[in-house]
Amino acid sequence: MLKLTALRSTRTTTAAAAFAPRILSHRTFSITSTTMKAQKGTIHSIEDVSTSETKWVALRKINWTDQSNVSRTWEVASRKTRGKAGVDAVAMGNIILHPNKPATTILVLQYRPPIDAISVEWPAGLVDAEESVEDAAVRELREETGYEGKVTSVSPIVAADPGMTSANMQLAMMEVHLKEGDKEPEQQLDEGEHIERVVVPIVELYERLVEYSNMEGYMVSAKLFHWAHGVHMAKTKSYL
Repeated sequence: MLKLTALRSTRTTTAAAAFAPRILSHRTFSITSTTMKAQKGTIHSIEDVSTSETKWVALRKINWTDQSNVSRTWEVASRKTRGKAGVDAVAMGNIILHPNKPATTILVLQYRPPIDAISVEWPAGLVDAEESVEDAAVRELREETGYEGKVTSVSPIVAADPGMTSANMQLAMMEVHLKEGDKEPEQQLDEGEHIERVVVPIVELYERLVEYSNMEGYMVSAKLFHWAHGVHMAKTKSYL
């Protein structure tokens, strides 16, 4: 399992503490290189493949004409799994509410081979072929975190990375209501999933993500960082 280590401002390592889902109390933290190597996957090779061999993603070439009537081409990656909902994936922006504690959010940490780093994200997942976005959000939150959440709002369909892919997604904001004495639920991960959970106070989210971004071997999801930065701007800028 991942182990977090409290750091001084010089990033000098102190005693390691077992990483478990919890509210993080230290303003700065990192992990030791030993646990980093234990947690990351290992890339052995990268090779070109025909998309007839791929299960999840296709690569296509678009022939198009621009606004100046110039013929151009564009390479695009597309998901093969889009179902009847017309949306590829859902991310679960979650707020955990406790009667006697500040509002928190649960993040997931998992190694992502395309970036060769541990990605810091909100829980997210693909929408199954016959599934609604709301049902997918509830299911994925339960699987990745163990929490039972209620969807409070769903965004319009938005582009994931429009310069490279046709993939789209929706953001489902969810609330998890806890009672005094509730224990940390168990994850219901699929085979092959290795996901760690971190619970962070909402008021500290932006600073915590900046700290993760400065840690070797970690990368923060753009979608999560944009949300956190928006909250940070709303709190710190008088023109908002």
